[in-house]
Order: sequence, then C-alpha cells, then structure tokens
Amino acid sequence: MGHFEKKSAKTSQDVPTSAMPDVVFMLLIFFMVTTVLREVTLQVKVDFAKAENIEKIEQKRLVSYIYVGPQKLSGNKLGPTKIQIDDSIIDDVSAVRNIMYDKLREQPKLIVSLRVHDEAEFGKITDIQEELREAGTLRINYSTKQEVN
Repeated sequence: MGHFEKKSAKTSQDVPTSAMPDVVFMLLIFFMVTTVLREVTLQVKVDFAKAENIEKIEQKRLVSYIYVGPQKLSGNKLGPTKIQIDDSIIDDVSAVRNIMYDKLREQPKLIVSLRVHDEAEFGKITDIQEELREAGTLRINYSTKQEVN
C-alpha cells in the first residue's frame, strides 16, 4: 500500500477586491448624476381642470412648473390667488418673465407647464401667458386630469 499525499494548490482562492472602490465610486457618481431629487413644496392649492385628450410629457427634466391657485394659509384656510415658481411665491406677475427667461437660457428646450387651480382668475392666467411670451418661452403645456366618461 502506497501512501498518497494530497497536494494543496499554491494559488489563493481570495476574490480580488482592489477594483471594488473604483466600481463603487463609478456607481455612486452615476446615480448622483441621473437622479432628480428636487421636490417642490406647494404653497398654493391646485385642483386640476379635466380634459379628454391628454398627452404625457416623457422628458420631465425639460419641464418647469408654474402653480397658480389660492395660497394655503394656516388652519387649512385659503388666501388670494398666487403664483408659485419652484419653492417661492411670486407677488409681481412681471417677475415671471425674468425667472423663465433665465430658465430658458439654462435649458433651451424648456417646456413651461401651468398647473392651475380650476377656479383661478382667468385674467391672471392671461397675464402669465403674456409674460411667458415676452420671455420667449413659447412651449407651454397645461396640466390637467383625465376626464372619466
């Protein structure tokens, strides 16, 4: 009877981890670049008008929202009709022109989406449209809800 000796492999069975930090940082940067974290705190109440034909905007990054509706006050009370862009209330309608002009310079394919309370004053909407026209932001969308038949 011969004596058999098991030979052990001279290679290491460890998984190489030297490239792992590079992969982790690349994934981290990828998700930081592609994720949109901006959330707007609504300071006005918006009840959308209903419409039959609705088209969904696919590229949300190109959209800037203007909210028009009664201002939310403390104690669930509603105030006068106000305009909100991003997180700030706009007191003067003429400020819409400058804000949207700056946004258009940053994003030439900008779409302005008006989210208007269904009982908002039409005169204010007309003033906003005029300011948008003066700013050169001619791609305008009106946010609505699907009308159920």
